[in-house]
Amino acid sequence: MAMLEVRGLNVYFGVIQAIKDISFNVDKGEVVALIGANGAGKTTTLHTVTGLLAPKSGTITLDGKDLVKTPAHKIVGMGLAHVPEGRRVFASLTVYDNLKMGAYTRKDKKEIQGSLDMVFSAFPRLKERRNQVAGTLSGGEQQMLAMGRALMSSPRIILMDEPSMGLSPLYVSEIFEIIQKIKDEGTTVLLVEQNANMALSIADRAYVLETGRITMEGKAADLMNDERVRKAYLGA
Repeated sequence: MAMLEVRGLNVYFGVIQAIKDISFNVDKGEVVALIGANGAGKTTTLHTVTGLLAPKSGTITLDGKDLVKTPAHKIVGMGLAHVPEGRRVFASLTVYDNLKMGAYTRKDKKEIQGSLDMVFSAFPRLKERRNQVAGTLSGGEQQMLAMGRALMSSPRIILMDEPSMGLSPLYVSEIFEIIQKIKDEGTTVLLVEQNANMALSIADRAYVLETGRITMEGKAADLMNDERVRKAYLGA
């Protein structure tokens, strides 16, 4: 059984259908990429999985448990974390307070401290800036903070929405190295990313989303070598 399974998902904004009968799955330990152009429905898909949007029809399950009727805050407690597009850090709070907010569903102070130590180990820059107000960080540092905040919930699967958006090439490489490390340490990742080249280089499998429909799927390496994908998304 897949860790995350989406079947026959349809999502509307008023009379406009944004997601059209899509189905996909993410197995434990994988990095699965969802690629596509702006407006394809990638962020809408993630928002529906995390409970921020309600689908008109379809099923979403995490380890066989229904997410469609589960409130968003309870989904976090089930082991699913979301790194939103645009980072969305709490700009007026310190780095440390942002990270503590990521652990709001947890009670064991010793375990929370263990997660904090792990995040500071993975993101040394955050440790250096732990008392700095988040709004004064660079874009790359805010992205690291958003990822670290998600890890503070001790998730089994992380949904990441455009983690490379607006970052310099140096930060993009660093962010993707961290995603690889997160996978290597056992956390499953569903990655939405407009930088298809980087996404496919790190993913095990991928789905191509076009105007609300999944039009291609397969091993990431196969899609990277597919002529249609190369012309549409890889600039080849």
